[in-house]
Amino acid sequence: MKRFTEQEIPDILFRIGDLADRENLPCHLVGGYVRDTLMQRTCTDIDIMVVGEPVAFAQTVRHELHGRNFVVFERFRTAQLDITDKKAGSLKLEIVGARKESYNPDSRKPITEIGTLEDDLSRRDFTINALAVCLNAAERGTLVDRHGGLDDLERGILKTPLDPERTFSDDPLRMMRAARFAAQLAFTPDPGMIAAMSAMHERIRIVSRERISQEFFKIMLSPEPSRGLGILYETGILGDILPEVSAMAGIEQVDGLGHKDTLFHTFRVVDNVSKHSQNLWLRIAALLHDIAKPATKRFNPSAGWTFHGHEAVGGRIVAKIFRSMRWPLEPLDYVQKMVRLHHRPIPLSREEITDSAIRRLMFEAGPDLEDLMSLCRADVTSKNPRKVMRIMQNFGNVEQKIAEVAEKDLLAQWRPPIDGSDIMQTLGLTEGRMVGTIKSRMENAVIDGVIPYDRDAALAYIRQVYDELKNAP
Repeated sequence: MKRFTEQEIPDILFRIGDLADRENLPCHLVGGYVRDTLMQRTCTDIDIMVVGEPVAFAQTVRHELHGRNFVVFERFRTAQLDITDKKAGSLKLEIVGARKESYNPDSRKPITEIGTLEDDLSRRDFTINALAVCLNAAERGTLVDRHGGLDDLERGILKTPLDPERTFSDDPLRMMRAARFAAQLAFTPDPGMIAAMSAMHERIRIVSRERISQEFFKIMLSPEPSRGLGILYETGILGDILPEVSAMAGIEQVDGLGHKDTLFHTFRVVDNVSKHSQNLWLRIAALLHDIAKPATKRFNPSAGWTFHGHEAVGGRIVAKIFRSMRWPLEPLDYVQKMVRLHHRPIPLSREEITDSAIRRLMFEAGPDLEDLMSLCRADVTSKNPRKVMRIMQNFGNVEQKIAEVAEKDLLAQWRPPIDGSDIMQTLGLTEGRMVGTIKSRMENAVIDGVIPYDRDAALAYIRQVYDELKNAP
C-alpha cells in the first residue's frame, strides 16, 4: 500500500492530523487533492474529512494554525478557511464530516446522514476521486483505496465507485463531470459508464442551468474540449442542454451531393482555438460560429448546399442560448460579433485587398480584430495540406495589410476622429436623428478614404453634409 512522505504532503496538513488525534477524530485528505498529488499536478484547494463533528474541529484548526477567511456552511456540515504553510504557501481548506447520502428519484437534493470513511468514499463521483490519505499519526500518509482508484488513475480510466446508474441518479451533474474529467485529464471513460449516461441522459434536465453551465465552461476551458463535447453528444446530453448545437450533427445527401458534418467540424474549430487562447468566450464563439447552418441550409441544384445568411441568423440564436443557459450577458455582444463577422475576412483573402475594405473590417471588429482573425484561422479544417497552406498564406496577406493600414491611418484601435459631442457642438445641434446621420456619413467617408483620418477634415466634412441635409428638398 502506498504511503505518502512529508516531502509529498505539506507538513502543516500532518499538524492537522495531530490536532485530530488530540480530539480522537479519524482524519483524512480526500478527493481532488489526493488525485492531483498522485498525478504531480498543483492543487491548493484541499478537502479534509473527519469522522465526527467537522465544524467544531475546523474552529480548532482555525485557532491553532491561525486560519483566516473562516466560513461555515451548517446545512452541509462544512467549514472553509485559509492557512499558510512556509513551503506550500497559502492553502484553502474545506473541512467536512464523513457522510452517506440517499436521494429521492425526483430530487437532486440529498438526504444526508453522518457516515463512515467507507460511506464517504463510496458516495463520490469517480474512483480517482474516491482516494484518501490518513493524517492521523498511527497510519500517517497511508493511501486508502477501496475502489481501485489508483489503478484507474495509472491506466487513465474514468469509472464510478458504485454502479454508474446509481452514482449518476444521485447527482445527474456527475454525467457532465465525467465529460469534464475526460477532457481535462485526457482519460477514457469506462464503457459501462457511457452506457449509463446514454440510458439516463434526460435526468440532466432536473439540474439547474447555473450548475450545468459551470461544468460546461470547465469543459470548454480544458486543453482539448472536443473530448468532453464528443462525450456529451454521444450520450445525448448535449441535445438536452444545447439542442441548437446538437442539431448541427449529420450529413444530408441530395443527388449524391453532401455537405460536411457541421458539428464535428465545429469541435475541431474549438480545439484549434484552444491551442492558442484561454479566452472562454472566444472558445464559445468558436462553438457557436456555425450555429445557424441547420436553419439556413438549402439545396440548390446548380450550386449545391448553401447556408446564406447564417452569420446574421446566428447572432439571434446566440442570444437565445445565452438566455436559456443563464450565461452572463456582458460577453454576449462579443460572441455575437465573432459569429456575425467570422466570414468577413475570407473574401479579402481571395482578392485584391483595398485600404477601404481593411478599414471597414477594422472598424466593425474594433479591439477584437485579433480574436476574429484567430477564429478565422481556426475555422480552416481541411484535410488537404496544400489547401490549408494556401488559405493560411492568404490570411497572412490580410494581416499584413491590416498592419500597413493601421500604421498609415493610426487605426489599430479604430475610433472616428470626432464624436457625436463634437458634431453637436460644431453645428449647434441637440441629440437626435440628424446627428446620427451626419456621424454615420463621416465615419463611412473616413473608412472609404473619401477624407483623411484627420480632425479638421472631419469637421469640414460634417459642415458640408449638414448643409446638404438642410437644403435637401
